[in-house]
Order: sequence, then structure tokens, then C-alpha cells
Amino acid sequence: MNKLKLFKIYMQGNTVYFLLSWLSIILQVAFAAVLPLLTAFYLDYVIEGLPLDEIKRGREFAVWLHGIFIIHGRYLILPIIAVLTAIQGLFLFLRGKMAAVACENSSRNLRNRLYEHILHQPYEFQANTQTGDLIQRCTSDVETVQGFMNSHAVEAISISVQVIVVLFIMLSINPLYTLLSTMLIPVILLLTIRFFLSMMKIFLAADEAEGEMSTALQENLSGVRVVKAFAAQQLEITKFTDKNAHYRDRVMDILRLMAGFWSSSDFLCMLQFAVVILAGAWGALNGYITIGTLIAFSSYAGMLIWPVRGLGQMMGFMGQAFVALGRIKEIFDYPIENANDGIDELTIKGEIIFEDVSFGYEADNPVIDNISLTIPAGKTTAVLGATGSGKSTLVHLLLRLYDYQSGSIKLDGVDLKTISRRLLRQRIGLVLQEPYLFSRDLADNIRLGKAGAADNEVMEAARMASVHESIRRFERGYKTIVGERGVTLSGGQRQRIAIARTLLRKPSILIFDDSLSAVDSSTDAAIRLALKKCRGNITTLLISHRITTLAEADQILVMDRGRIVQSGRHEELIKEDGIYQKIWRIQSSSDSVSEVGDQK
Repeated sequence: MNKLKLFKIYMQGNTVYFLLSWLSIILQVAFAAVLPLLTAFYLDYVIEGLPLDEIKRGREFAVWLHGIFIIHGRYLILPIIAVLTAIQGLFLFLRGKMAAVACENSSRNLRNRLYEHILHQPYEFQANTQTGDLIQRCTSDVETVQGFMNSHAVEAISISVQVIVVLFIMLSINPLYTLLSTMLIPVILLLTIRFFLSMMKIFLAADEAEGEMSTALQENLSGVRVVKAFAAQQLEITKFTDKNAHYRDRVMDILRLMAGFWSSSDFLCMLQFAVVILAGAWGALNGYITIGTLIAFSSYAGMLIWPVRGLGQMMGFMGQAFVALGRIKEIFDYPIENANDGIDELTIKGEIIFEDVSFGYEADNPVIDNISLTIPAGKTTAVLGATGSGKSTLVHLLLRLYDYQSGSIKLDGVDLKTISRRLLRQRIGLVLQEPYLFSRDLADNIRLGKAGAADNEVMEAARMASVHESIRRFERGYKTIVGERGVTLSGGQRQRIAIARTLLRKPSILIFDDSLSAVDSSTDAAIRLALKKCRGNITTLLISHRITTLAEADQILVMDRGRIVQSGRHEELIKEDGIYQKIWRIQSSSDSVSEVGDQK
């Protein structure tokens, strides 16, 4: 997908508006070009009384026009000029309106396409891309393209049409005078092209610097509680100031380049205009051209020289638009994840079998190393392990956020890679360690698990997650607006809202990825009791560091460095030398100390 094709995609659905805008440009330029010609005719053949025989082309029209002035009076020139100017203004308005409507609609469509494309990217893309940079590409870069298409592209088309029309008229009047009037324009064009090529590189650096600044801003605003908790405001201000200064420096590079171009191009344009006036005055005094021709060429020179000089500005903005389109193109170049590829209908009982499964985020660094295990349907399996042991990676593989590199994972005897991602993610409920809540009310956050769920279903899910009573104590209950990322709630409340959201969808397989760590022991017990009563034949996978959470599982797996090093029930593992026993003893001692402290 090249950049010109992106321009075509940008225009999709609004081609008629763009064409009407361009047609208005042609008509507006045509009426603007007629005015100096009419003025010259009036001065030479009406005021000065030159013979019409000197007109070689369009003599019949000239005779008719001359007759109009003779019959109706010389002052008719003023209303004619007024009418032509009004018509020119009408088409100028239409070109602006049509372009504005087209660009607003096109920008909306492009943002929608970008957003949809990003949401359908593989998890790996989301994990490795800076959020601030993506936001900039969906907003600032789209606005850059919109600004170019709405204003500068329209102006560039207007300039191109105007140059062609004006040159044709000038050549038809006096070729030699035309040559003198345009002798410096090739130099201005070469200067413009050089400016465009240099601007492309600088705009790219400035855009990337702005992306880094936006990322720093987004990260700090999202993590403001951490910044305040560690009194790190000054440190983060310094980091942002550095990014801001780097962006400022790149913008100053742009301004310096523009200043050099404007000053040099202004000098050349003024010099060219001086040539037009001096050569025209000499020609008129010596009888080589008429006064009307001098006046017309003076007007046409302004219509030719300054727009050509302005073309440099247009090309500068075109360079910026190309940079923005290049950044947008990078997003579209990433292939989307096909969530519907595979089996789309399957009755899931919940038996999961890993056979010699290996996986690594990097080729030479396996996170899961030749694992084999069975998770029985309808049972609860718990996983214990240190950070980095591969627990969460098991979840990533089950949801097909990543596909395993060797071995096989079978769900009810069906290879996982043959089942569509959409079906898996609909039927597997996941509660993450760090739940994300949206800036909506509590009911809508829970209802995210099942669109259109009734209020009683939402409340029932909240009861199961032991958060219903907490919600009722809020002044607005389930209509309470949650702050961005759930900052108005405690960690335990956010966790329980996320659990309720997952339970609402009634999944066939339920995974808790260390998601009960933020709730206290009594709430943990209440949630597990509610789950035991309601889950029926749901296969449950518990990942936790808390032994009390794992103890009631039907089987417990202990992971270390990507391998299963122990497995069994709680009663068996506490008697067996190994990681589980060590952690149980540490946590049992801590619980004993806590109980003594409570008694005091």
C-alpha cells in the first residue's frame, strides 16, 4: 500500500465532494483570469480607441463586447467586473465548503479504519507498541492529512490550474513578454523542490519526537498515583522536559528551513516582478506593447509568481502529510489477526491437555519448556510458581494470544490451533492480576462481559464476586462513575468488579491469573465459596501465590523455569520436599504472626 493509494483510500466515500471542489477550483480560476483580460481590452479598445483589427483571435467576440460598451456606455465595466467577481467568490466559497465536508467525512472514516485495524492486531503488536504513539497516529497524523487535503491540496490544485490558464493567456498575448515575465520561475521551482525534500526528513524527525513526548505524557498521566506515591514528580517533570525540548529543537529546525526558503523565494519573486514592471514600462513607452497589455501582465505576473512561490509552502505541507501518511501506512501494513479462522462452533466441556509444549517470546529463550499436563474438565486446577516461571504464558497460549511453537494443546481432544480465536475468547473467562476498568459507571463495566445483560444478571454476578454490598454503599450504586483505570475504587474493589464482569458471561473455562491477590483472605474465601456453588461443571484454572487460595483445588501444579516440577493435592504437596512445602511453611508462619498480632 503506497502513500498515493492511501490518499485514494482517504477519499473513499467522498469522491463526489472532492470532484465538486476541484470543479469549483477550475471555474473560480477561469473567472479570476478573465478579469485582467477584460480590463486590458477596456483600456486599449474602449478608452484608447485602438482599432479592433489588431486583435487576431476571438475578433467576433471582441467586436460584440466593444459594441456592448459603445451602446450601453463605458461605465458598464464596473457592474461587469462586480458580477464576475461575485461569481468568482461563489465558486471560491463552494470549493472551500465541498473540500471541508469531504475532508471531515474522510478523516472520520480514516480514524475508524485505523482504530478497527489496531483493535484487530495480534496481542504481540499491542504489547510491543507505545500507546502514546498509537494515539498520535490516530489523531495528530490524521489531522495533518486532513489539514493538507482541506486547505493545501486544494490550494495546490488551484495554483496548478491557475498557472496553466495564465500562461496560456500570456503566451497568446505576447510570447516574448511572457518569457521575460517567467524567466526566474524555474529557479523558484528548483528551490521549492529542494525545500520539499529537506522538509520531508525534518518533519519525520519532528513527528517522531512528538510521538515520544506524547508517550511520556500519556504514561505519566496514567501512572500519576505511582508518581505521587514515590514523590517522583520532579524526576518525571525532568524526563518530560527533555522530551519536550527535543521536540522543540526539531520544530526549530523546521522554522529555520522555512525562514531560509521564504527569504530567498521572496527575493526572487520580487526580482521577477520588478522585471515584469520595468520591461513592460519600457515596451509601452517604445510602442512594443499597449498600456492594457502592461496592466494585464502586471496582474497575471502576480497570479503566476506568488502562487508558484506559495507552491513551496504547499509542498512543505505535502511533505508533512506524506510523513503522516507513512506513519499511518505502517499501521495498515501490519496484518490483522484472523479471529474467525478455525472451528467456530464447538461444545466445550473443558478438558485441556498439554503434550510436550514449548514456547518462547524469543527464539533462543523458551518460557515454556516441553510441558505435559492434563487439566480435567469441570475440575479446579491451581498453578503456583515464582515470577517468570511461565504461569501467565500458559494463559496466553490457551487464549491463543500467542501460538505454541512445538507440541500440542488439545481442548476436548481438538487441537487448539484449529479452533477460532473468537470462539476461545468467548468461552474462556479471564480475570487478570491488574484489571482494567473503563471510565463508565459500575453497571456498564460489569456489563462488558455480556452486552445487553439485564440489571438482575449484573447484580447476581456482583453478588458472586462479593462486591454487591460494596456497590450498594456508593451514593449512586451501580450508576457510580468509575474514574479512568478505576482510580476511584480500591484495588480489591476493582478486582471484584473484574471478576463479576467475567462471571457474567458464564464461561465454560474460568481462569484467575493471580486475580485474587488484591482481596483479603475473608473476601477470597467468600468468592471461592460462591464460585463453588455456582460454577457447576466449569473448568477452573487458579494462578496464585496464596496457598489458602490453592489448597482446595483438585490438583496443584508447581512451575519453575518453564517446567512442571511438582503436582498433586495440597495434602500431598505439603509433605513433599520442594517449592510448595517451603512456601506453605513461610505463609503459615506469617499467618501465625498475624493472628498473635490480632489477639494483642
